[in-house]
Amino acid sequence: MNRNRKWFMSLIMLFTILVVVTGCSGTGTTTTTTPAATVTSTSTVTSGININGVGATFPAPLYTKWFDVYYKDTGIKINYQAIGSGGGINQITEGTVDFGASDGIMTETQQSKAEEANGPILHIPMTSGAVAVIYNISGISSGQLNLSGDVLADIYLKKITKWNDYRISDINPDITLPDADIAVVHRSDGSGTTYIFTNYLSKVSTDWASEVGNATSVDWPGDIGGEKNAGVAGQVQQLPNSIGYVELAYALQNNIAFANLENAAGNFITPSIESTTKAAEGITLPDDMKVMLTNSSNPEAYPIVGFTWILVYENQKDKEKGEAIVNMLWWAIHEGQQYTTALSYAPLADDAVTRAENQILSIKYQGETLLKR
Repeated sequence: MNRNRKWFMSLIMLFTILVVVTGCSGTGTTTTTTPAATVTSTSTVTSGININGVGATFPAPLYTKWFDVYYKDTGIKINYQAIGSGGGINQITEGTVDFGASDGIMTETQQSKAEEANGPILHIPMTSGAVAVIYNISGISSGQLNLSGDVLADIYLKKITKWNDYRISDINPDITLPDADIAVVHRSDGSGTTYIFTNYLSKVSTDWASEVGNATSVDWPGDIGGEKNAGVAGQVQQLPNSIGYVELAYALQNNIAFANLENAAGNFITPSIESTTKAAEGITLPDDMKVMLTNSSNPEAYPIVGFTWILVYENQKDKEKGEAIVNMLWWAIHEGQQYTTALSYAPLADDAVTRAENQILSIKYQGETLLKR
């Protein structure tokens, strides 16, 4: 009995030693691990590159979506800060970022300064969107208030100061407007949204064109400033009887009431994907894509619509990073367009895509085209 017990214990010890030895040498049992996810790249660019861009808040919800999807697909990280179009123009001019983003066309002075420092700069369209005129009037819900271009301009010029002014009441016979002062809210930072908004006002009001004009930052006649879309929206939401302007996606996401605007054909139009898309129809697009879509003659178009552009130098200083940029831009104007409508932006029309393609194909490193198609 004792001999059998000793024999059994010896077998257990021998088995234990074999397990330990084979485990240490790696020749024994193997551990199964889940393989890493495969990254499918849309380009030949090495993953792990970081691209830095700053600028417009107008397309920020779309860019956030794009750059997240693109990173997951390619491993290329795009760091984007929505600081306003003015900041985007300034930083791409100074060469502190890889691309700028703007909803406004660079002025001749801005473009000359940028090109003097770093050579030709391109305006590559990414999408188009609407600027919504938002308001906070008790008892008047979104889409109930109608405004014409000249009335809107005179509100911002402080020539119309009461909500029950006859010029507003005449185009809103079905609602009761309060005998209250209008609190006018505008962007305090340099903004492409302001560029689109003031471009529209300059087209519909000679007084606005001569007294204030069209720019990313203007001398406002008065009232309240707010930084970025969030600042304007926050002021309007807090202040009774206020009016302001933000990009449509921001108004929808935050459930802020917005007005119908009279277009060039005399129709009161609600901002939407459909009415935004109509604004770009029937327009001859220039090769450089520096064109405004405001006050479209299309009878179904919403009147405050604009492209938003990525600003990038034609001549890149770093080949690998330049290749990453052009491949990202190519993806954005093709595969990236599928994400536009869900975020209340309009996808680029075919002729706009063609012109954007030609611009991307012109981007070079030391004279060599960077995009290999």
